[in-house]
Amino acid sequence: MLGRFLASRRGNFAIAAAVVMVPLMLGVAASVDLIGTSDDAAQLQNSLDAAGLAIGTKYQASMSASEVQQLGQTFFAANMSAADAQELSGSLAAFQASASGGPGAYFISLSSSVSRPAFISGMPAWQATRNASVKLKPGAQACVLALDQHADSAVSLQGSTDVAMNGCVIAANSDAPDAISRGGSAIVSAGCVSTVGGTQGLTPPNATLSCGAPHENQYASFDPLADVVPPAYTLCLPVPNGKTVTLSPGTYCDKTLSGKIALKPGTYIMRNVTIKPGGNGSLSGQGVTIFLMENSQLTINANEQVNLSPPTSGPYAGITIFQAHGNTQPLLLNGGSGSVVSGFIYAPDAAITYTGNSDMNAQGSCLRLVGDTIAMIGNSAVKSECTAELGGRAAYAGRMITLAK
Repeated sequence: MLGRFLASRRGNFAIAAAVVMVPLMLGVAASVDLIGTSDDAAQLQNSLDAAGLAIGTKYQASMSASEVQQLGQTFFAANMSAADAQELSGSLAAFQASASGGPGAYFISLSSSVSRPAFISGMPAWQATRNASVKLKPGAQACVLALDQHADSAVSLQGSTDVAMNGCVIAANSDAPDAISRGGSAIVSAGCVSTVGGTQGLTPPNATLSCGAPHENQYASFDPLADVVPPAYTLCLPVPNGKTVTLSPGTYCDKTLSGKIALKPGTYIMRNVTIKPGGNGSLSGQGVTIFLMENSQLTINANEQVNLSPPTSGPYAGITIFQAHGNTQPLLLNGGSGSVVSGFIYAPDAAITYTGNSDMNAQGSCLRLVGDTIAMIGNSAVKSECTAELGGRAAYAGRMITLAK
């Protein structure tokens, strides 16, 4: 009987089939897992790319690492919503977003992973990790930039104004329908106008733009001085008596400066200082940077004269006036005949009112106005090519966003 059993071939196919089915089923399961993981990885990559591009439209250099991470997670979660709950939870936990670079080009780097449970229970989960990188490059050079995101007439060109900014852009980050407005008899010529929102009154013959028509609904412009750190306070220096004073670089505190004020070249830190020359007064200084800290205020009226230029080298190259973040005191530059101002006039949280004059209009200056809002009155001509005068510092309008492979 034993011999017949061993010699029998009946049932061999079933045994062979059973043996073959084990690796076959494993192969089928692996194929299912591989295809599913590939689909998940593709969705993961698309979600990272989309999140990176979305961050690129909102990013500002002043954002903290946690703000970039949170912004990225919001966009990433919206694009990964098609994944099942377990996979989405794991991908969100693994998500990382960071920013690097400088004014010439910023980079947004993103990464995450997805874990797909194996088809066969008890087998290890399938993993996929993906990365994305987005490059942000600034647009054309800007001479005027309003940073407020929602203000009406964030840049206002009104009255008997003649502003010439050939080769330079007037820009606003406001999404208001009249973010940049021209009214009255104002005449404007510029390389272009760029705004997140809309414009008003910028049509021929009162507005001449090299780009043809205003560029509306654009991406926001970068804050060109977001990475500038004011110097540390030093001991408060005394102010000489008299209507004519000459100051040396340093820190000045709780004073009102009036009369004829001359500044030696260097850096000035004003703490709760009011600079207001008064009738027939003046403010002059070549190669100077004035930091308006705390509640310091600068007011130059029409019967006063101002002649200021920035240093062309060092950490504050190109910066003439820097009003600290959080200082909302209005900044008024309304110099009389003979006044010339160049360099960056920066007040990110305050309104700047700038009145040009015939002297500025005749020779042009390397002026860059960057404020929360900006009102321009009078005549002024601004040069676009100022690399040397501004120590290589520049402001730009809009941004270009691309996936960096």
